[in-house]
Amino acid sequence: MRYAIPLLVLGVLLAFFTVGLKRDPRLLPSPLIGKPAPAFSLPVAAFPITDAAPLKLGNAEFAGKPYLVNFFASWCAGCQVEHPYLMTLAKQGAVTLVGIDYKDADADLRQWLAARGNPYAPILVDLDGRAGIDFGVYGVPETFLIGADGRVLHKHVGALTPEAFERNFKPLLGAGS
Repeated sequence: MRYAIPLLVLGVLLAFFTVGLKRDPRLLPSPLIGKPAPAFSLPVAAFPITDAAPLKLGNAEFAGKPYLVNFFASWCAGCQVEHPYLMTLAKQGAVTLVGIDYKDADADLRQWLAARGNPYAPILVDLDGRAGIDFGVYGVPETFLIGADGRVLHKHVGALTPEAFERNFKPLLGAGS
């Protein structure tokens, strides 16, 4: 009996650890699902370089049709992995892809886009990370599907793949438009 209680506690702890290890860390629940997307107004990155002063864009400019918000950065390894698929997705034109450059230097962003291409229409700059905080971003890349009504329909953590888009985003595009 003296050893039964410690063994029981150890068994319970092992059960919790086993369940925790089997969960996919990319399946982070988002409290935003079904709620209006956080309001944002961010400067537009001028790429290629233009003389025009950077203007700001926010949620209102995208109202009325679904769009993807992709938080990315030039320093992000996962962003390098997903970038070729984002280029393909942009060419298909199925959905507007809004890029939010997260905590990145302007020169690094320009070099990144010059080397890889620009799938975004437009690229917004979140230099201080406030928009990322509002969206609950844990780390880049993270992609959100916003419905035509402005509500968050889905959150994807990690590099966006064709399989993830087909399985999780595509069915919601018709429902959220």
